[in-house]
Amino acid sequence: MQEQLTMNRPKGRHHLTLKERGNIEVYFNHDEYSRRKIAELIGVSPQTINNEVKRGLVTNKQLVNGKEKFYEIYIHVAELAEQRYHEKRRACHRPCKFYQVLDFLAFFVEHFKTDCWASDVAVGQAQALSLFRSDEMVCTKTLYKYIDEQRLEVCNLDLAEKMSRRLPKHAVHMNSRLLGLSIEERPAEVATREEFGHFEIDTIVGKRDGHESVIMTLIERQTRFQIIRLIDGRDADSVAYAMQAIIAEYGSIIKSVTTDNGPEFTTLSQVMASVAPVYFTHPYTSSERGTNEVHNRMVRRDFPKGESLDAVSPADVAKTAEKLNNMPRQLNFQTPAERFAAACG
Repeated sequence: MQEQLTMNRPKGRHHLTLKERGNIEVYFNHDEYSRRKIAELIGVSPQTINNEVKRGLVTNKQLVNGKEKFYEIYIHVAELAEQRYHEKRRACHRPCKFYQVLDFLAFFVEHFKTDCWASDVAVGQAQALSLFRSDEMVCTKTLYKYIDEQRLEVCNLDLAEKMSRRLPKHAVHMNSRLLGLSIEERPAEVATREEFGHFEIDTIVGKRDGHESVIMTLIERQTRFQIIRLIDGRDADSVAYAMQAIIAEYGSIIKSVTTDNGPEFTTLSQVMASVAPVYFTHPYTSSERGTNEVHNRMVRRDFPKGESLDAVSPADVAKTAEKLNNMPRQLNFQTPAERFAAACG
């Protein structure tokens, strides 16, 4: 009988099954098996057997010489022990705070819809400004959990970053043409964001017919401050003309610019020759300008793909830049404008 009931317990599984509880019941009611021996046969610690026996004990009553006598037995109660186990499992988790934090959830939904705040920004601002006590709000992870469970007016389809995130599917390509310095020559402190004044540049296209206005974005890597301009077209002359004005205003703080190999940046090295070096990323590797890519998607909220930018005015673009530069971020939940002003001294 011993060989038939001995089980090979799968590694990493700590909770007893109904079958194992049945085996414990059989072993326990044979005097030759101690609790330590049962633990060895089941493949668990002796304390697990002690806990299980305690969980499965029932109290019986018997009349002895006209007096009631109570005693405990562990027999034919594997199902009862299983039932008690599941009851305790249901009660062991932390109670849900959803109905306790409704005011905070309304605060998050309002700022998400009106100010495009991310979940962690709402949590960080609420903590920084002491708007709610700790028991009146939840953390970012729980906030995303509520969104997944469809408990809020915000759903996963509203989270552009979450729905568009994909794993990389290609290796880094070597540059087939070099418009200037390769990103491999860029100093290490640029990648670590330790030094202020390093920028990334890109363009945002409305309709892809090649004959209308585009948006040029220039973002400082350390502070995430964006310079956004509406330019005449996606060509080198338009970029060069816009950069001349930007150099006149910000040239003293620009230490480097990182760009892709787009045709609109073919003359950027010459334009920036007296100001700062320009580094070009590998083809099809937008992650090497990750800061710019992420913030371009934020700009896209106001200027969706496929819509013409010819009807957009410089004032519209400036309004978007102001909104994004004054939106609190994870960086101590300061705004990019505040960090940029502090860095400029």
